[in-house]
Amino acid sequence: MRYGMKPVLQCTSSPELARKSFELAAPLFCPALPFTRLLRRPAPVPLYLLSAGRTRNRQIILFLHGGAYLAGSARAYQGMLSRLSFAAGVEIAVPDYRLLQEAPFPAAFEDARAAWRYLRCTGYGADGILLAGDSAGGGLALALLAGLLAEGERPAGLIALSPWCDLTLSGASIKVNRFRDVIIPAGRMKEAVDQYLAGADPADVRASPLFAEFANPPPVLIQAGDTEVLLSDAQRMARRLEETGGAVRLSLWPDVPHVWQFMAGHLPEGQAALDEAAAFAISAFDGGLPGWGQPET
Repeated sequence: MRYGMKPVLQCTSSPELARKSFELAAPLFCPALPFTRLLRRPAPVPLYLLSAGRTRNRQIILFLHGGAYLAGSARAYQGMLSRLSFAAGVEIAVPDYRLLQEAPFPAAFEDARAAWRYLRCTGYGADGILLAGDSAGGGLALALLAGLLAEGERPAGLIALSPWCDLTLSGASIKVNRFRDVIIPAGRMKEAVDQYLAGADPADVRASPLFAEFANPPPVLIQAGDTEVLLSDAQRMARRLEETGGAVRLSLWPDVPHVWQFMAGHLPEGQAALDEAAAFAISAFDGGLPGWGQPET
C-alpha cells in the first residue's frame, strides 16, 4: 500500500478523479458477500438499505462513509458493510451525502441530519438507531451525534473507524506518523480541508466534533491503528467523550492501515475489527456494555 495507494493519492489531480478511482478500486479491496441486498429508499437524500443474512427488527445502523468528503458511496462500501451487517445481524442505512464537488460545507452534515430524520419518520426510535462511520464519515457521525444530543435525541451508540475529528489538523500524529501511515498523504490534508470547507471555520463543530459538546452521550467504540496520521484524533476524541461522562472504548490496533476494516475480504485484522464492532452494536442495542471504561492511550 505504501508503494501503491499512497502515491496515487499524492498525485491525484482532482476530487472527481479521486472519486472515480475509489469507486473502481473498492470492490477489489473488499468484495461484497454473496446475496448482499442493496435497496434505494425514497428519502430526502439518496439513501440505501444494505443487509446480508437475517437482521433484527426495528434496529438499524446509520453509516456515514469516508473518502475525505470527496469520494465514497453506498455501492463502494458494500463489501465492508455486508460483513458488518452479517456479523451484527443488523440492516445498515447508507446515505450518499453530497460530496465537496457537489456542494460545499455544511451540505454533508445537513444530509446526514436528513438521513437521521428520515429513519425517525419511518418508525425507528432514537434508541433503535446506531450511528457509525469511517474516516471523514466517522467525524461526520460524531458531529451528528453532538447535534442530536443537543436536541434531546440519543442514539443507541456510535462506532467510529479511524475517525477524522479535527479539521484544524492540530493532532501530533499528523507529523509523527506521516511516514508510517501507508495510505494518507499528510501533505495533502490541508488541501482537502480547504476544498471541503470553502472558507468556513475548520473549528466549526459540524466539521470538527473534537470541539463539540456531548450531553449524556451513548456508548462509543473508536477503532484506530497506531501508525495512522489520524491516531491523535481518535485518542483525543475518546478523552473528550470520557470527560462528558460517556462510556467509550478506544481500540488500538498495531501496524494496520487507515480504515483497515475496508480490507476485511483480504486482511484478517479487518474482519476481526468488524467482529468487534458487531459485538459492540449488539450490546449497545441490547442496552448493556459491561467492562467498558477508560480509553486506551
